[in-house]
Parts: sequence; structure tokens; C-alpha cells
Amino acid sequence: MAGAEVNADIGPVGSAAELRDVQRFKYDIYVAEMGRYGAIADHQNRLLIEADDATSHIYQARVEGKLAATMRLTWGGDTFDGRGALGARHVEQYDLAPFLEVMEPKQIVVGERFMIDPAFRGTSLLIEMFTAYMHFVNERRIQLVFGDCEPHLLNTYQALGYRTYTARNVNSPETGYLIPLVIVPEDLDYMRRIGSPLAPALRDFGDEARVPADIDALLAGGNAVQSHRLADPEQYLAGVTEAAREANALESGLFRGMSEEQIAVCLEKSVTIACQPGDRVIKRGNVATNMGLVLSGRFEVRDTTKDGDTVVAEIGPGEVFGEIAFFLKLPRTMDVVAVGEGTRIVSFNDRTIRALIESHSETAATLLYNISVMLCERLQKTNERL
Repeated sequence: MAGAEVNADIGPVGSAAELRDVQRFKYDIYVAEMGRYGAIADHQNRLLIEADDATSHIYQARVEGKLAATMRLTWGGDTFDGRGALGARHVEQYDLAPFLEVMEPKQIVVGERFMIDPAFRGTSLLIEMFTAYMHFVNERRIQLVFGDCEPHLLNTYQALGYRTYTARNVNSPETGYLIPLVIVPEDLDYMRRIGSPLAPALRDFGDEARVPADIDALLAGGNAVQSHRLADPEQYLAGVTEAAREANALESGLFRGMSEEQIAVCLEKSVTIACQPGDRVIKRGNVATNMGLVLSGRFEVRDTTKDGDTVVAEIGPGEVFGEIAFFLKLPRTMDVVAVGEGTRIVSFNDRTIRALIESHSETAATLLYNISVMLCERLQKTNERL
């Protein structure tokens, strides 16, 4: 996971000029690249300035003096003007209320705005930044480390040691669709068992390790997202395969013509997501190139403009979405929104599919052929309606 080694200087932002660099960096990544937070950005100066910048610990990584990565850590142990750094937004977005009922704010940190310059993605800088983060956590004996990620990054975050814990995901026009996550940093047994690359960076407190007594109960609600890392691999595979069969994705859909072994290879790194009505699983302008298969429920493809939403298509069980962005590497052109109850999808990371092409070429060829057939069938239905 570490990739090519990077010689970076990592530490907290130490001046107003460095903070300005970070806010300009945020604009480049979040606003210009990802199409987010445009409503609150300073477009004239190309800055993304947020209130939390003033009440958080902002870390930066510089390579040969140039800003290469940054992250913002909001710690519940800090106070400003008599109030804690964790605000109402943090509590709501990360569903912190059940945790704050059984522990003090100082035992919680929220990590956000983790950004890496495109030139350093896939290098060791990811682990180096998280190693600095874990040192910050251990020094303060923080018990829970919260964050979130887009669905296509879930496998990466789970490999680091993050776990899901909510029955709902974050969904807003500005942030898009995000999955809340948490690390229990002093639960070294778990971190070592999954082979987290962060385990060596975490201090072993032995018998004095602080793991919340109710942690299993607090994390038990994380049924909105499932993967082979979060569930028994055989049970996960069996459950998703059966759901795909019910959605007619085996006989005439995404997995048509595949053996059980080939289907298992395709699903090994997948993620299933249970959606709530109104969840915007794809946001227009987003650059992520993951692809989804609908297992149950219904989704609408919407053209969102200043005058409102126009439904241009519906997607039901067995159908795929997001495949055009995967093939063409283009930003999303439409929103995809869950409609009604009982919606559930399988999300495929584009990196996983490309790895499949290298490691299981025959299976990948069948998968890509099936996607092509489904695209042609969709085009034919569109032409018939014209």
C-alpha cells in the first residue's frame, strides 16, 4: 500500500502563510478537482476557508518546500472561548451522540480534509501522513478516531483499520455521498489481525490500553455498509451472490456466463451499501470512477440544474450505473438518487476492476463484455422510446 518512498517534512501548520497555502490547496483539490464546496469557496482568490480551520490542528507535508499533502484534526479536548472544538456539525455528520454518552469529548478526534497532491498519490505519503496522525492520537490517549470516505475508497480505509458503525451514510449536495468510519487506536489486536500498516506506528500500552468498554455495541449499528473485510468472507459472498441472482444479474446481467469462482473473484473487493430514500450515491461533477450494480430498490438518474431536478432515467435491480465514467474517465454528468425504501447496491472500485484485468484476464473480459452488452441494451431501449 505504501508505494514509492517520499522524503517529506510532516508537521503542524506554523504560520498564517502556511495556513493560506493549505486553504489554496483545499480549493485546488476540493473545489477545482472534485467539484465540492463551491458555494462557500472564495473563487476570486482560489481559497477554501472554513470555520473549523481556526479550531483544529492542521498538518502539512512538504516535499522540497512545496505543499504535497494536508489534513485537519479536530480534537474534542480543545476548547475555544469556553466551548469545545467539536461542534453540532461533527456530532450530526459522524453520529457522535451515542459515543459522547459514554465517553468524554477529549477521547474523540475527527479527521477531515485529507488531501494529497495528484503527483504523490500512490506513494508512501499516505502512510506517512497517517503515521503522524497516529502519533497525535497516542500522545493524547485518544480512544476513537473518526472520519469518512467515498465508497470507492472504502477498501483502502478498511485496510488501514477503519470500521463502519452507522446505519446511515452522509448525504448532502456539497459533500456528496460519504461513509462514516472510526479507528479504535489502542485496539492493537484488531489492527494487527487485519495487517494494518498503521499498527507499527501505534503505541502498545499493554494492560493499560484504553478500549471503550461498549465498543462492540457502539459499532454494531454499522450495517449500512458491508464488505469482505467487515463480515465473514464466505457469508458476504453467499449473501451478495444470492442478492445478485434475485436481481437477475447472474442469468442475463453483469455476471452472465460466469462460474461461481469467477463471480467470487469479481466480488472479493466489492462493497455493498444499503441506501436511504434521497441518498445521492453519485453527485454530478464528481471525479470518482466507481461503478454500481443495483441489487434491490430503485434509483433515479437526475439532471440537476438551478431550476430543479429532471428525472431522465430510472435504474432498477440488475442494472449498472457509473460505467461510462469508469470507461471514459470523465466527471459525472448526472446525479443518481435512491428512491423509496430497501435500496441496496454493490459498488466496484475502478482500481479493483483494473487489477482484475491484470490478474484474471478471462474473468475481466467476460465482465467488460457484459457491461458492453448492457450499455447496448440501454441504448436500444432509449432509441425505441424516441
